[in-house]
Amino acid sequence: MKTNYKNIAILGAGESGVGAALLAKAKGMIPFVSDKGKIKPSYEKELIENGIEFEAEQHSEDRILAADLIIKSPGIPDKVDIIKKAIAKQIPIINEIEFAGKYTTKKTVCITGSNGKTTTTLWIHHILKNAGLNVSMGGNIGQSFARQVIEDLPDVYVLELSSFQLDGMFDFKADIAILLNITPDHLDRYDYTMQNYVNSKFRITQNLTANDWFVYNADDPEITKEMLARDIKAKLAPFSITERNGMAAYLDNNQIILNLKPELIMSIHDLSLKGKHNVQNSMAAGIASKILEIRNENIRESLSDFKNVEHRLEFVAKVNGIEFINDSKATNINSVWYALESMLNPTVWIVGGVDKGNDYESLLPLVQEKVKAIVCLGVDNSKIIKAFGGVVSQIGEAKSAMEAVSMAYRFGKNGDTVLLSPACASFDLFESYEDRGKQFKFCVRGL
Repeated sequence: MKTNYKNIAILGAGESGVGAALLAKAKGMIPFVSDKGKIKPSYEKELIENGIEFEAEQHSEDRILAADLIIKSPGIPDKVDIIKKAIAKQIPIINEIEFAGKYTTKKTVCITGSNGKTTTTLWIHHILKNAGLNVSMGGNIGQSFARQVIEDLPDVYVLELSSFQLDGMFDFKADIAILLNITPDHLDRYDYTMQNYVNSKFRITQNLTANDWFVYNADDPEITKEMLARDIKAKLAPFSITERNGMAAYLDNNQIILNLKPELIMSIHDLSLKGKHNVQNSMAAGIASKILEIRNENIRESLSDFKNVEHRLEFVAKVNGIEFINDSKATNINSVWYALESMLNPTVWIVGGVDKGNDYESLLPLVQEKVKAIVCLGVDNSKIIKAFGGVVSQIGEAKSAMEAVSMAYRFGKNGDTVLLSPACASFDLFESYEDRGKQFKFCVRGL
């Protein structure tokens, strides 16, 4: 992609859009920001202060379609009218990550996957920062990549990338690309065709050279199947909790072996995060750190003292021997599968909200094995009750966080765990998953 564009139309005035506008201005281009919705006051103020023209609650087609380049928010699908018209006019359409990548030569560690990418991004950032590197996070987390490359101070960028972001990236290249897993998600954006979604995730490998690395989960059936059909030029660093041969990281009697010289051996019991999926996340983080020549003692220490993102398997409190875990960020079936899989005690599961077409069947074996009672937290719980009524004898319904916490506490006893892992969006009873998690924590602390 050429870099000498003049008029840039930016669709979406969130963090990525405003970051792209600031970068475009810094590089001597003329950005115009257009958002179909309202713009947050803080972003509006920033655009005004930087003399960047913008509009809210509309898209001025003439102005947008006169641009040399369109940078669109990852949330805007290609099916919307303005994008179709831009494609017809052959205006290049990219996203903020692709745009920002043109203006830095610093190392990038890029992480994608259906689950665990935020945790792994934060974990890698934590290791590198503790080892003394000048490191920054971007992409789907924190400040936009574009905003950061204006001054371009970090030595390493750790970027969390969603499939939607990868779809708008063409020439961008990672130095270390990480693919954690691929399970069905967002299929409405991919014509309900799993292969389209798999292709999207594998865009993280595009443009990799023999000097780059591809770190991937060799236990994931979709990834292993796809690897047979692809010729990836990068150095391969697979990890596994079941296989040993050819693995850059593997599990041996509850010991993680990071098989890159000098070898690192660490007990899974020393990891700060529990569950099989976090063993895999720690392997990915450890491999990336070894590639960047971080010392074993730094890696070991940071794998054991890392604290995860709020609302993701977050320990809240222990009340009369009952442990309370806040996993409000788990808004799909796959996230809940990982949460239930990591439970070691009999579990009272708080589930429900706005159903996104969930198929609960894959959870049945885990629910049968781990869950002693269910508290439904939603306006309409009929689907959950139907799915698990034959498996769990105790099922209650609650219409508030307080009611759900009180009921779960009554269902539990010393040695049990109460897990809020809703599998659903929150908008029937709460403002957001963060609001749901905060209310849950407040109520638990009030017991």
